[in-house]
Amino acid sequence: MHRLFVAVDLPDKVKKSVTDIRCELPGARWVAEEQLHLTLRFIGDADELTMRAIKTAFKELTSPAFQLALCGIGHFPPGKHPRVLWVGMTVSEQLLALQQQVELALLEAGIPLEGRKFSPHITIARLKETPARLVIALEEKEKAFASEPFQVTQFHLYSSTLTGSGAIHTRQASYPLIF
Repeated sequence: MHRLFVAVDLPDKVKKSVTDIRCELPGARWVAEEQLHLTLRFIGDADELTMRAIKTAFKELTSPAFQLALCGIGHFPPGKHPRVLWVGMTVSEQLLALQQQVELALLEAGIPLEGRKFSPHITIARLKETPARLVIALEEKEKAFASEPFQVTQFHLYSSTLTGSGAIHTRQASYPLIF
């Protein structure tokens, strides 16, 4: 079985700008720079046959390349004790269209539709008993955060192996977008 997700990678320069947000924050487990990505869809466990069906469905997907820029910082769940710290992004109709095409391709491959609405973000830290006031103070300090725009030219199918020191992501396949 493979634990799968679909993602857009970030350029190294953008990853570096995100990791510059890091600070002393009790209970924060920061995501490693090389692991930062934009998840289009978490799939979960899939056997070899299902993974092959997903790869085949993604080969048929055609979507234009587009620009994206990260901006803002926040946490999940909103209005409750923070569990995830994230960086947001500018509104992108092209990103939403790509995510919708990914969702439909997965449906074709036998994966049920995602029950939650797509909320584009980059997870930058997982929080455990981090005082909400400290999270809010960091969000206030970094509210002007913005990356340089970058070109999204492909998306990827990843497998994820959970370990005691965090997840290890392995790229299974890449899918180019149209210029």
